[in-house]
Amino acid sequence: MTVATHGRLPWPERDDLDGDGRAVYDAIVGGPRASDAATSPIIAPDGRLEGPFNAMLMSPAVGRALQSLGSAIRYGSSLADRDRELAILEVAAHHRSGFEWFAHERLANAAGLEAATLEAIRSRRHPEGLDAGAESVWTAVRALLERGDLDDEEYAALVAARGEPATVELVVLVGYYQTLALMLRTFRVPVPAAADGVVAEWSTSNREGKS
Repeated sequence: MTVATHGRLPWPERDDLDGDGRAVYDAIVGGPRASDAATSPIIAPDGRLEGPFNAMLMSPAVGRALQSLGSAIRYGSSLADRDRELAILEVAAHHRSGFEWFAHERLANAAGLEAATLEAIRSRRHPEGLDAGAESVWTAVRALLERGDLDDEEYAALVAARGEPATVELVVLVGYYQTLALMLRTFRVPVPAAADGVVAEWSTSNREGKS
C-alpha cells in the first residue's frame, strides 16, 4: 500500500504504524494536547498527524521522548499561559516557522495577548505595553535566540520576575521550539491552508535564503 507524504516524510495513518509508532501516536492524540484540539491543529481530518508530530512517528523512541518534553513544557510547567505563548511565538517569528505561528497564534489570543503584541512579535519589533514581568520574559527569549545566552542583568531580571523554576522552563522551552522549527523546515512540513499569506510564505522564503 502506498503511504501519502507530508513534505519530505511519509504521512501514515494510525493503522499504518507498528506497535511502537501507535503508542507514540496515542500519546500525542490522547494526551493533554487533545484539550487544545479546537484551537491548535494536531490531527488532519483523516486522522494523520500534522506539523512536527508526524515526524515524531518516524523514530518512536525519539518521538516518545520529544512529545513528552513538549507536553511537560505546555501542560506541566509553572510558566503562565501568556508567558509561554509569547515565548513560543517569538521563537516562531525568529525562525519564520509558519506552522508554529499558525498553531499558537490562537492559543496566544486565548491566553490574552493583544493583537498589537502579536503583530509586533511577528514583525520582529519590540512589543509595546508589556508589564515588567512580561518584558523580562520577552527580553530573555530574544537574547536566547540572538545570542544563545543571558547576561547577568537579563538573568537576574527574569529570576526576580518569574522565579528560578520558570527561568529553567523558559530556557528549555526556547530550545525545544527551536528543535521543532528545525524539524519543520528540514522536513518541508506544509503550513495548513488556513494560515494567512504572510505566515504561509515564511517556509518558502527560508528555503530561498531570504530573511
